[in-house]
Amino acid sequence: MTESIRRPAGELEAAVLSALWAAERPLTPPDVQQALDTPLARTTVATILARLHDKGTVRRTRAGRAYAYSPAVEDHAALAAHRMHSELDKEHDRPGVLARFVSRLTTDDEALLRALLEQAAAPEDPG
Repeated sequence: MTESIRRPAGELEAAVLSALWAAERPLTPPDVQQALDTPLARTTVATILARLHDKGTVRRTRAGRAYAYSPAVEDHAALAAHRMHSELDKEHDRPGVLARFVSRLTTDDEALLRALLEQAAAPEDPG
């Protein structure tokens, strides 16, 4: 009896996004499949790309009869920020969610967040 090994949630999506980030052009599912270190079926890659598109983390354009995909987020930090915004947008009690989030920040994270908010609020120097 063979045991099925399950990958951690999001591992395949992360691998596909990494392949797209490394590419200098939009990739089709077979291109992504070839770029991955892990052998995956083309249909699995296509499903992952469709899910990433539904989440807004990749863009797709027509490439003949198929689609070619490119990242809609620049890097891992942008991906995490996108996920945080998505979670916030799902909640009716946005102030409550933000209050709970902020209450669990470390002192260093709180100081960084304050500095970032001050920086964002400062008028830009027309230079």
